[in-house]
Amino acid sequence: MSKRSNDFALLNVWDSKGVFFVVRHKENIQYTVIKENELPENKHPHLLKDEIIELKNESSKTKYPKQLRRIAIWDEENKQTIELMTNHFKWVANTIGELYKSRWNIEIFFREIKQLLHIKTFIGTSENAVLIQIWTALITILVLKALKAMAKFGWHLSNLVAFIRLNLFVKIGLQLWLDKPFEEHIETDKISPQGVLF
Repeated sequence: MSKRSNDFALLNVWDSKGVFFVVRHKENIQYTVIKENELPENKHPHLLKDEIIELKNESSKTKYPKQLRRIAIWDEENKQTIELMTNHFKWVANTIGELYKSRWNIEIFFREIKQLLHIKTFIGTSENAVLIQIWTALITILVLKALKAMAKFGWHLSNLVAFIRLNLFVKIGLQLWLDKPFEEHIETDKISPQGVLF
């Protein structure tokens, strides 16, 4: 069985379970256009085509016998046409395009977790241990992104992580440090004697 047939078999499994998908259209897929949807007047300027298609190749059609929706979008950044396939027929084509675009933000998010937090292997291997490590990493990266958004200084996320590691035990106002990391800050709070709460 070819990889493409496996792909369509998987899409068919998802579809049968009520899962909606948006995937990149392979260049050499053979299909028949059943209907060309009219593009809305308020469409995104990069939206090129919205069609209902059926797979033509017998092997692929056996794996996925239903109709699909094909949407073509112009990618200005990479100067190329991106062709998408989905089993969702109700959403407007703009939404389908935005969904696919959001996929890259999700991939970048997980790449940052892996690179910045150096999570390459799991310390524990039980289901609970893996889930704890994933949730801890997700919370950590979201806190770091929130700090970056709060700061007036133009931090790169990798620099912020490195500077926090270096200054982890330095007593200073967090917002002040985030806004002006290279200035000397004098701590004005009175330090209470040991054992005294107020």
